[in-house]
Amino acid sequence: MNVKREFGVVGLGRMGANLALQALEKGMQIVGFDVKNVPEALIQSGLIEVHSLDGFRDKLSPPRPIFIYIPAGPIVDRVIDDLAKHLEKGDIIVDGGNSYWGDSIRRHRKLSAEGIHFVDLGTSGGVEGARYGACFMAGGERDPVAHVEPLLLELATPGGYVHAGPPGAGHFTKLVHNGIEFGMLQAIGEGVDLLENYRDRLNIADVLKCWRHGSVIRSWLIDLMDAAYRTEGGLERIPPYVEDTGEVNWLVSDAIRMEVPVPVISQAVMQLFASRDEKKRWARAIAMMRHGFGGHPYGADASIVRERREGRVGDFPAEALTD
Repeated sequence: MNVKREFGVVGLGRMGANLALQALEKGMQIVGFDVKNVPEALIQSGLIEVHSLDGFRDKLSPPRPIFIYIPAGPIVDRVIDDLAKHLEKGDIIVDGGNSYWGDSIRRHRKLSAEGIHFVDLGTSGGVEGARYGACFMAGGERDPVAHVEPLLLELATPGGYVHAGPPGAGHFTKLVHNGIEFGMLQAIGEGVDLLENYRDRLNIADVLKCWRHGSVIRSWLIDLMDAAYRTEGGLERIPPYVEDTGEVNWLVSDAIRMEVPVPVISQAVMQLFASRDEKKRWARAIAMMRHGFGGHPYGADASIVRERREGRVGDFPAEALTD
């Protein structure tokens, strides 16, 4: 398929802006919109700014792929509804945020009735991934996915792309990914807590460095833990309050509905809640790693609390239950 190397981006925050910057550096034409001022670095790199959602129609040729990178919740429906008014049949809306997969199935059905395609795109790798090569999990019908696939392959790290399945599958697989991430973060945090509580003083920074090379648990998260531990001089300066946007809460709820046991993921969520009331070293460790891979803030953040509470719009789809 001969796909023109261009797309639109709605939402030029940390993820949207870095993905756009990566694409611009690779010679793609990017048209962007944000309710705030577009970062000057993007303009200087060649991004074409539009000042309203109707601008995409003139700046992109059909079928127009337009990526959305905004917080999950009712705002996604509002943006999609507004954007769809200015698009033509055959255009493609790609939701790259952390929307609930049930909401993505609903949005796909609504847009399909209007002749507009919808792809739910789980995006992993954090800000660094968006900037230099992300991990993408796409959900959607074959034709629209095939149209955006060449773009995604260019923007993904080698091997970091999959068409996971039909509508909803992209955001579902990303949600499962986030649940696994929580379990891994919890295990590493507890391990660091054990190291801190050993009867003799350990050189924990060097232990973490050692684990990065050849150990069974070597990983990007261990790399981030090592870097943050050295930069911060240990754990004590880090607030023990671990903030999150609530997606894994949805997964635990879904697992109960699906009658699939997820004890490690569920316990990781419970421990995250516990961090908000108790002084735990593992919580400081998790906060360090989350800050490293996603730029998540240290301590409580009012906007993230709001996103956690409002992010999931719909309920678990009844048709997803099987006998």
